[in-house]
Amino acid sequence: MYLPEHFREDRVEVMHELIRARPLGTMVTLTANGLEANHLPFEIDAAALPYGVLRAHIARSNPLWKNVSDGTEALVIFRGVDEYISPSWYPTKRQTGKVVPTWNYVAVHAHGPLKFIEDRTWLRDFIEGLTDRHEGRFSVPWKVSDAPQEYIDNMLGAIVGIEITVGKLQGKWKVSQNRPAGDRDGVAQALEERERDAAREMAQLVRKSGGDV
Repeated sequence: MYLPEHFREDRVEVMHELIRARPLGTMVTLTANGLEANHLPFEIDAAALPYGVLRAHIARSNPLWKNVSDGTEALVIFRGVDEYISPSWYPTKRQTGKVVPTWNYVAVHAHGPLKFIEDRTWLRDFIEGLTDRHEGRFSVPWKVSDAPQEYIDNMLGAIVGIEITVGKLQGKWKVSQNRPAGDRDGVAQALEERERDAAREMAQLVRKSGGDV
């Protein structure tokens, strides 16, 4: 990932928080058939230093776990909020006209070796934890134990676990840090006027983006 210094995010806890907030990652691997991408909901274990361990699962019918071996390097991409930025929002446009459109976005790239797991105890614990976290937002959360045991046993047999010990973690917060303070303020104001949560979330990031670079 192209990573200019002023867009770099090095704080591991900030990158982990993005993964928790936007857990659907795109996992890219190189197979005998070329590059392959799988879109999977991940859990991050932050206790494993220095960058954590990612866990997910795929369908047993997915040929990935047969086409690549344990230890194969994987790249998992997590995307945060993104927004088109119009040059008309910059005071600099009125002053010099020397402005162009751009796109603001937030992304985290996690690199590490793949490990496939078929142990049913591991799979059960992982699925229960994954379910509890995402169901916890509902007033009446569904639990794995709500389904018949035989059915769950069959479902566990239809999946394979994935574990990636992250050896490299990169964060890119491209949120107008390269613009003067007046331009950043213009971007934030324009985004705040949009009636979309994503635009307002980006406005907050722009306002937090700091001084000129």
